[in-house]
Amino acid sequence: MSILTALRISRAPAAGLMSVGILWGSFAAMVPDIKARVDASDGELGGALLMSALGGLIAMWSAPKVTGTLGRYAMPLFGICVCFVILLPMFPQTVVALGACLFAMGLTVALLDISSNLHISGLEARHKMHLMNVNHAMYSFAFAGAAWVSGIARRAGLEAAQILPAMAFVCVLLVLLMRVPRTAAPVEEEAPDTAARLPWGAIALTGVILFAGFIGENATEAWSALHIERTLGGEHGQGSFGPATLGLVMGIGRLSGQLLSARLGDARLIFWSAVLGVIGALTIAAAPSVPVVLIGVAITGMGMAVVVPSVTSLLGARVTERMRSYAMSRAWMLGIVGFFVGPSMIGGIAELFGLRFAFVAVSIIIAVILPAIWALAWREPKTQAA
Repeated sequence: MSILTALRISRAPAAGLMSVGILWGSFAAMVPDIKARVDASDGELGGALLMSALGGLIAMWSAPKVTGTLGRYAMPLFGICVCFVILLPMFPQTVVALGACLFAMGLTVALLDISSNLHISGLEARHKMHLMNVNHAMYSFAFAGAAWVSGIARRAGLEAAQILPAMAFVCVLLVLLMRVPRTAAPVEEEAPDTAARLPWGAIALTGVILFAGFIGENATEAWSALHIERTLGGEHGQGSFGPATLGLVMGIGRLSGQLLSARLGDARLIFWSAVLGVIGALTIAAAPSVPVVLIGVAITGMGMAVVVPSVTSLLGARVTERMRSYAMSRAWMLGIVGFFVGPSMIGGIAELFGLRFAFVAVSIIIAVILPAIWALAWREPKTQAA
């Protein structure tokens, strides 16, 4: 199966994930400017980021009912909402206002994210092919592009009010690609007794892996720019190249994962990718210069690239189509905590011990993936790839 064929089959969710990548890529690139504008300490910025976690949790809890009700209209509607919330970071002048904006961003983006992933999982089952990695590669490339463009614009003296409307316009164009044919609409979730038949052990292990994977990914996205500009004295705007490098390398890694998953199996691929993630986070922590930080970011990105899409595929293959929405939303509830709490946790640790020690903590959390993925693979039915 070619990558182009996979993208043709999954055009709509790929566009959804690209919108998510553009939002977070532009935001991550402008974290130093936003932090300065609201006059927040590391801990206060981390606290504001927690509000996005709250919004994300609410979104994941309600996802089965909301996506079931909206059906094939879920992705386009959530995509339109993203076009508006991407503009919110232009406005806050205080930490409290930033927290309110991040709550709305977390809620909206999580709904688009989970609806896109649910649709991908359904397409995987329908077409009997792996689609997660190539779709998440589109997220990473969109993230990288948004971060690079935002970084160049920052260095040219532009501010959020000039950058974010352009990003919103790109998201509007992507909404046009999110139309889902009636025949490909998601199946509504089963009756409430579905929950009693779910493989809760596999859901919990998947949630732990998602949690650690999202922390490794999103903590690096959110804080590498500050690490470069503050800890290592990089020039204004140079820090944006940290999250941009992460997104670019993760995109390449996910395209590679699309091919490697068939050869190695998802479990082995996740295990060795987590090893790379640990090495990358430790490299960032010990880096004496900006180039070494970027090398560490690249290693981390290559390691974290396949963790989330591959473990999502593992779980999606273990449940029936009618259970998939409920099972994935519950696993992603734990995972999304890592996505949003990761940056907040780094802020608290950085406030107390500095950013170098914070990235050491990230490496320890990534290492949790190693025993968790083998426990999940051990529970996997013999009929499924390991």
